[in-house]
Amino acid sequence: MEKITDALRLWRQLVERHVEHYPAHGDDEDRDVWVERARWFHQMVLKRWQQRDSSRDFVISQLKQHPGSTVLDIGAGTGAWSCLMAGHARSVTAVEPSEGMLTVMQENLAQQGIDNVAIVQDTWPEAEVEPHDFSLCAHALYGCADLERFMRRMQDRTRRMCFLLLRVPIPDGLMTEAAMHLWGQPYDSPNFQVAYNAMMQMGIYANVLMEDIGLWRPWTSASLDEALNKIKGKFGLTGPSEHDAFLTDLLRRRLVCEEGIYVWPRGVRSALIYWEV
Repeated sequence: MEKITDALRLWRQLVERHVEHYPAHGDDEDRDVWVERARWFHQMVLKRWQQRDSSRDFVISQLKQHPGSTVLDIGAGTGAWSCLMAGHARSVTAVEPSEGMLTVMQENLAQQGIDNVAIVQDTWPEAEVEPHDFSLCAHALYGCADLERFMRRMQDRTRRMCFLLLRVPIPDGLMTEAAMHLWGQPYDSPNFQVAYNAMMQMGIYANVLMEDIGLWRPWTSASLDEALNKIKGKFGLTGPSEHDAFLTDLLRRRLVCEEGIYVWPRGVRSALIYWEV
């Protein structure tokens, strides 16, 4: 009989391993670099948002049902969601710690003439904010190891409904196969499956809406060596490793070479978790 997985503990382990190798913010001397990265990130969001998706449609439908509501955007990034929701809410509070992201968010708000978004530069759950009618965290939970504290605080600051967007890896994906070989479990990073089970551990039985736009665009690599370095970096492997032979064979089996570019298989989609408080 398999042992019962402690999803909250597994989430913490995955976050700590992920943050160890992918720090979230640069220091002061890297400010210009991080601003440019934030601008690149925002362009990727806009490109993805050229196509309608069920998550945005659902969130906006809830705001329309409750005109005059207030919304809390946790980990607001460059403000794409804040800008969108501002047109359907009385006010939005955008919580974001990164100075680079905030710079681009302020540019976006100014360009669109939006004046009902208040910015709080802080991390969650440390940020001090008043309760709001709705709260949203869109792909900004991955760096928080204390999932229970994050979620309890989110609920505490929400009067009506919480929205949470998370990545959903497919069960037979390349990274799943790699994680099973390296770590003995299928998750290479924090994701929907772990978070949802952790939420049930906490007594939160939420609804789920899988986004209707399908799997995300695939990664690409210029060579197999570049792909190997990428996957090793994802798992925190540096220098020669006992796993190199397995990972090289995995990449040869699963990647497709198209006009000299190695295309990774699509393996992730997005899900909207929502529940009434």
